Amino acid sequence: MQKNFNYAKKMREKENNWERIEAVIKWANMTTNYFARYIGLARGENLYQIKRGNNGISFDVANRIVAKFPQIDKLWLLTGEGQMFADSRERGARIPFYDVDVEQGLAQLARLKSDEWLCLSFARPVESDFAMVYRGRAMGDSIPPETVVLLKRIDPEAIIPGEEYAIVSRKIVTLRIVRAAEQEGKLRLVAVNRANYDDMLVDMNDLDAVYRVNGKLIINY
Repeated sequence: MQKNFNYAKKMREKENNWERIEAVIKWANMTTNYFARYIGLARGENLYQIKRGNNGISFDVANRIVAKFPQIDKLWLLTGEGQMFADSRERGARIPFYDVDVEQGLAQLARLKSDEWLCLSFARPVESDFAMVYRGRAMGDSIPPETVVLLKRIDPEAIIPGEEYAIVSRKIVTLRIVRAAEQEGKLRLVAVNRANYDDMLVDMNDLDAVYRVNGKLIINY
C-alpha cells in the first residue's frame, strides 16, 4: 500500500512540474517549440521530456526561463512553493542563494558571491543566512542530491543531537546528522546512508563553523 502511495505521489509531482512549465508557456503566448528556442534550448525535446515525466525541472532550465522572464519566481518554478510571479516576493523572506555544492561552497564561503536570491513565503518564518545545493549521497532520502538546503550559522554549543548540520572543521566539511560521541569534547557525524558511509568523529576544538539545516527544498528531477 505504501509503495503504491509513493508511486502515485511521485507521478503527481511529475505532472505538477509540467503544469508549471505549461503555465509559463501559455502566459508567454508561445508554442512549446518556440518557447524552448526562445530560452536558449536547442530543441523542444528537453521540455517534452518534462511533460512525459522523464525529467524534472533542472536548475539550468529554471535559470534560462527566469533570465528571459524575470517576472517568474524561480522557487515556484522549481518546487511549486509560493506564487508564479515574482511580485509576491515582497510577502516572503529573501535569502542569498549559492548554486554550489554545500560541502564545497562552505569551504570557500568568503570567496563566493551570490547574484541570486531565494524568496520564501512559508506559513512560518524560516531563519536562514543563505541557501546552497546538497549534491552528496550520504544523507539518503532525507536530503536527496540536488536538494536546496537553508542554512543558519549557530554556536556549536547550541547543537541539538539528532538534527542535521553542515559542519566546517579544520579537516573536513560535510553535512551529516550530529550525535553525541562517547569521547568527551567530540561529535559523531552520522550519514543516513550508513551502508555506504561510515560515522566520523570531530573534535569540538577543531570546529570553524556550524550551520543548522533550517529547511530543505527537494527538487524532483
